[in-house]
Amino acid sequence: MANAPTTIEFAGWRCRIGTRCMGLPTRREAELLAGLAAGMTQKEIAKLRGVSPASIKSTAEAAYYRLRANRATDAVARAMRRGWIAPLALALMLADLSGEGLRIRQPTRTRTQVSASRVISRRDTGSIYA
Repeated sequence: MANAPTTIEFAGWRCRIGTRCMGLPTRREAELLAGLAAGMTQKEIAKLRGVSPASIKSTAEAAYYRLRANRATDAVARAMRRGWIAPLALALMLADLSGEGLRIRQPTRTRTQVSASRVISRRDTGSIYA
């Protein structure tokens, strides 16, 4: 059972990790993709993980190559489509069986609308007083 995929949480995202032969990202790649999905830069991810920015850059290049992506946003979208990463808020909302997380509060109107038909203008003369 050592080859079974596991899940981790990083930067507010749930990540599935495994081995390369399983078709899942490694722990480093999953943490990188979750950090990018959370809006972090590569330097911020490096500082959070305690590694050098060059290490994060090489991990990013490997993840982009595996996903056939050209940039970070494309890699995050492809990782989400493959089920490698998912936001924790979405997982919590879907786990809420009572439906409280799906309710949307309608906006309330705070201003009263003023009629704009107070001034009448004529197009043929161009004057607002005619």
